[in-house]
Amino acid sequence: MTPNSMWRFQHRAAPYLFVAPFLVLFATFMVYPMARSLMLSFYRTAGPQHLVYVGWENYRYLLFHDVTFALAVVNTAGFTVAFLLLQVPISLGLAVLLNSRHVRWRSFFRFTFFSSYLVGQVFVAVVFFQLFAADGLVNRILGNDIPWLTNSSLAMPSVLIADLWLTAGYGMVYFLAALQTVDQELYEAAHIDGAGAWQSFVHITLPGIRPVLIFVIVVGTIGGFQLFELPYVLLQGPGPNYRGLTIVMYLFIAGFNNGDLGYASAIGWTLVLLLLVVTLFQLRLFRATREV
Repeated sequence: MTPNSMWRFQHRAAPYLFVAPFLVLFATFMVYPMARSLMLSFYRTAGPQHLVYVGWENYRYLLFHDVTFALAVVNTAGFTVAFLLLQVPISLGLAVLLNSRHVRWRSFFRFTFFSSYLVGQVFVAVVFFQLFAADGLVNRILGNDIPWLTNSSLAMPSVLIADLWLTAGYGMVYFLAALQTVDQELYEAAHIDGAGAWQSFVHITLPGIRPVLIFVIVVGTIGGFQLFELPYVLLQGPGPNYRGLTIVMYLFIAGFNNGDLGYASAIGWTLVLLLLVVTLFQLRLFRATREV
C-alpha cells in the first residue's frame, strides 16, 4: 500500500474509529440489554437458564388479570399527578423569588435549595425514615404519634413530601435559567401600561418560559412513573396494603424477588409504552393550548 493510499484510508476511516468506542459501549450496555429484555418478555422464566416461551401471555395476564399491577399503576399515576401539581408551582415560586434583585444572598439560597437534589433518593429516604418514624422528629414537633409510614392513607403522602424536598430545587434551576431569558423590556412596557405583578406574570412570564415549563412537566412525569428507590427504602417495601407499590417496584419484585425475569421484562416494556402514550398526549395538549 502506497503512502498516498494509506493516507486516504486513514482519512476515510478516522471518523469511524473515533465513534467506535461509543458505538461499542452503546451496543453493549443499551441495545443488547433492550433487545434481550424484549425477547425475555415473551418467556416465563425461573432463573436465567429456565425459559418457557409463552408468547403474548405475559402481556395478556399483566393487562387484564393482574390486580397488583393495576394497583401499582393507580398508585404511580396518582403520585405523579399530585407531584406535578405541587412540584411545578413550588419550583416556579422559588425561581421567581430567587430571581428578584431585592433578595439578598440569592446565590447562597439557590445552591441551598438545589443541593438537596445532589444527595440521591436513597439518602433522602433514609433521612425521612428517621423523620417520619413513630418517635421521629416530626412527631415530636407535632406532639402526636402519627403513623406516617405504617398507615395506608399516609404512606404515599410521606413519599410525596420526601420527593418534593428532593426535587423542588432541581426544577427551580431550570425555571431560573428560563426567567433570565425573558426580555425585561416587556415588563417595563407592561408596567407603563398599568399592568400589575400578576398580569405581568400571566401574560409575560408564563409565555416566556413555556418551553422550559413543558420540559419540567414532561421530565417530572417520566420521573414520577419511574419512582422506585425512594418508596422502597422509605416504606421498607411496597408499604401498608401495597399503597406504596409503584410500577418499577413491582418490576423489581417480579424479576428479582420472584425470579420471573420474563414477566418483569413485560412490565418494563408496558411502562415504556405507557410513558410514550402519556408523553405524546402531553405534548399534543401543550401544542393545542398554544394554538388556542
